Amino acid sequence: MNRPHLAAGRGFPSSGHAHKPQGPILMTMILEPPRKSARKAKGDGHLRRAEILRAAERIFVAEGYEGATIRKIADEVGVSSTALYMHFRDKDQILLEICTVAMGQLAAINREICARPVDSVSRVRMMLEAYVRFALAHPNAYRLVFCASPLADSVKKQHATMELGRECLDRFSGAIGQIAAEGRLRTGDPRTAHQALWAACHGLAALMITKPDVDWAPPEELLGVMLDGLLYGLIAD
Repeated sequence: MNRPHLAAGRGFPSSGHAHKPQGPILMTMILEPPRKSARKAKGDGHLRRAEILRAAERIFVAEGYEGATIRKIADEVGVSSTALYMHFRDKDQILLEICTVAMGQLAAINREICARPVDSVSRVRMMLEAYVRFALAHPNAYRLVFCASPLADSVKKQHATMELGRECLDRFSGAIGQIAAEGRLRTGDPRTAHQALWAACHGLAALMITKPDVDWAPPEELLGVMLDGLLYGLIAD
């Protein structure tokens, strides 16, 4: 069985290229007080939609859905509430865009991995590595999507993220199903294997994001050890 390992010293990617490691890992301190942007000149800074989304991510995580007001988001970006409303009708729309952008990036990573000419076990490992790397590179968005999102109360608002999530799930399940079809699952079935692997990676990512004060081993080493144990136990040579 091919067991690709994380190279020593490889880091997690910067946003926008989450599947290509680029330099040392930096654990983001998601709850530190946000830095306010200088108020932009009229017709300039308030047009920066991406800046609004980044500010909103931090505030949603730090203060929760109720505490994240349009005024607080606007103040951090350095614009008026009126200017912010030119881009988003309310904070629900901001939250939905944060979640759909994050899910879209993860789905794109999975598409790229599925297009590679590799064996099924290598593909599964690549997907799991990419998932944890993505989480640690985008801790605020990850918490909003996978940990405690207010979108859970609205079927309508869930629709876009559900579609992207289903795409990611189907691709990963397909890779696990191929391993099972090859007769290489030591225990369980494709469904239980898929859920066990995802739960383990989610748990690692969530703990490292929410417990930054723990003396964690280097993330690339910790992820490699965990995946070795999981895959060696589940998949036969």
